[in-house]
Amino acid sequence: MALPSLPSLPSLPSLPATTDLASDLRLGSMRLARRLRLERGSDDLTLSQLAVLGTLERHGESTVGELAHLERVKPPSMTRIVNSLVDAELVVRRPHQTDGRQVIVDLTDGARALLTEDRRRRNAWLALRLAELTDDDRDLLRRVAPLLDRLASS
Repeated sequence: MALPSLPSLPSLPSLPATTDLASDLRLGSMRLARRLRLERGSDDLTLSQLAVLGTLERHGESTVGELAHLERVKPPSMTRIVNSLVDAELVVRRPHQTDGRQVIVDLTDGARALLTEDRRRRNAWLALRLAELTDDDRDLLRRVAPLLDRLASS
């Protein structure tokens, strides 16, 4: 199967250290994300379903189209995810107040509890790993965390 073509990238700095850093950060963040996914309590939900629940928690009730935009998926895919979450009683749909063609999707109390427990479990695992580091290493990570967030949001 052929891979999709990628858009052309701006020229990268010629410093090997920059590309080495990019590789190290990519690998380290992927490994950490994979390890944190292993700490999830259950595999009952897909990562897409969990992401939608998290988006609803952060942004509040939304239309399917808004959710699709926020999650960068096509509306039919989001409709399938929302339908599965309705079936699992983790979200509810209700009519849009001003647009009869749309529905509003919101979290149930069960979804809020699930998200709280999921985060508690993964935070506990990460806190244990951080406790194994030196004070200097933890201070460094404290300073780097906002940079990683900035990289992810650009």
